[in-house]
Amino acid sequence: MSDAEMGGGFVAESARHSFSVEDRKRFVADGVRHVGTFSEKEIQADTNLGFLVLKGEGLYITELNLEAGKLVVEGRFQSLVYSEERKTNKRGLWERLAK
Repeated sequence: MSDAEMGGGFVAESARHSFSVEDRKRFVADGVRHVGTFSEKEIQADTNLGFLVLKGEGLYITELNLEAGKLVVEGRFQSLVYSEERKTNKRGLWERLAK
């Protein structure tokens, strides 16, 4: 029997997530399920292990392959923050339209 069948304490292949940052200028991640909002200052991604918010300057997505779960972003990174819940815009639709 495998660890998965025995209820072993490991992360299933489909739930894996990893990333690397090179010189605060290039971010490469695996295990990305969805990219939500993105701008030159912030990118929000849903990963297998939680929501990830990348913040910086001049951020742009150079590669996105959701079938493979791969995301590559370049720019100048200031922070990488995980949360259990997706960041939402607290203002309602009518407030944003009335602006």
